[in-house]
Amino acid sequence: MEMWFSEFHTPDVKHSLRVNRHLFSKQSDFQRIDIFETPEFGRVLTLDGNVMLTERDEFIYDEMMTHVPMAVHKGIKDILVIGAGDGGVVRELTRYDRVEKIDLVEMDPMVVEACRNYLPGNACRMDDRRVHIYFENALKFIRHRENSYDLIIVDSVDPFGPSEGFFTREFYGSCYNALREDGIMVNQQGSPFYKEDAIAMQRSHQRIVSTFPISKVYQAHIPTYAAGYWTFGFASKKYHPINDLDAPAWEALNMHTRYYTTRLHVGAFWLPAFLEEMLKEVETEEGCQNAEK
Repeated sequence: MEMWFSEFHTPDVKHSLRVNRHLFSKQSDFQRIDIFETPEFGRVLTLDGNVMLTERDEFIYDEMMTHVPMAVHKGIKDILVIGAGDGGVVRELTRYDRVEKIDLVEMDPMVVEACRNYLPGNACRMDDRRVHIYFENALKFIRHRENSYDLIIVDSVDPFGPSEGFFTREFYGSCYNALREDGIMVNQQGSPFYKEDAIAMQRSHQRIVSTFPISKVYQAHIPTYAAGYWTFGFASKKYHPINDLDAPAWEALNMHTRYYTTRLHVGAFWLPAFLEEMLKEVETEEGCQNAEK
């Protein structure tokens, strides 16, 4: 008898993976955590029935969250990572010798424990001496930080339910205050394809635009995420993601990557027409008012 895991991307669309084994399943104080073994995508982490990562394509997400800001701002030393309890973002950040401190704020200790045991390829650098893990509410944590970080990476789940607080103007304002005068914030913006996701993406972008002087959106193809099409936000007090990219300096690091390149970096910010139009809608005064309704 075959076993399948299905995730609904909309009430009318679902994505299914055939499962060989159900390796882990527990209800934490915050969410249902499952890890599956699949023939096509390897091990798969889901939270409350939503795919967070697969061994097959996690490198796309983690590389695009980390190397884009790191290739722009060569002085990044102190970093705050919100979410990302699987360890993939931390793994990529620890590859940089110049990084001195990574504060990881993860709400759920069980996520970290499960990934240490079942997804060691992601969690392999969680014990790096520069990594400090805080199991607490990130919304409260960041309110008490000011002028503390060069980079903040917000690796939260989608902007619905408990994670909605990571997509508010108040939260982005707290991130702004926690960054130094040339700091960068990168966050996942979700998929712009399906209607509900697209509206959430627009609202988040509008709020970031109203907070940071520089705010751009970039994209990546991630097969197991909604529509296979994902967006990220790049917000900065100083740096432009293309104009301030120092490609020769990053390439001189001789860092092997499987998705990110400096050529792709530039291309990722060239968006399709429909997405450009969606973003422009909320960057106008009228669009800003509509997004807040």
